[in-house]
Amino acid sequence: MNPEPFLQLDRLIHEKGRLAIMSLLAASPSLLYTELRDTLHMTDGNATAHLRTLLEAGYIAVTKSLEGGRAATSYSLTATGRRAFAGYVGLLEQIVAQTRRPAA
Repeated sequence: MNPEPFLQLDRLIHEKGRLAIMSLLAASPSLLYTELRDTLHMTDGNATAHLRTLLEAGYIAVTKSLEGGRAATSYSLTATGRRAFAGYVGLLEQIVAQTRRPAA
C-alpha cells in the first residue's frame, strides 16, 4: 500500500468537526451559523473555534446581514476552500481504491 495519500491529507480539513463543516458547505451555497451549529450538534464554542480556523485558512467566507430585523451570520466555501476540499476527497478516493486492489 502506498502511504503517500495519507501523508498528503490536509490536516486542517481532516479534523472531524472541520470535515463536517466543509462537507455541509460543499453541498450548499451558504449556511447560517445556527444551521451549521445545530445540524452538527456543536456547542457555540466548538463551532466558533472550527469556523475561525477555516476562516483564517481562507477556506470559508463569512457574510453578516439582517434577516427579519435580526443579525444573521452565514458561511460559504471560498474558491480556495472548494479546491482544498476537492483535493481532500480525491485523496480519500485514492486511499479507498488502494484497499480494494488485490495484494500483489
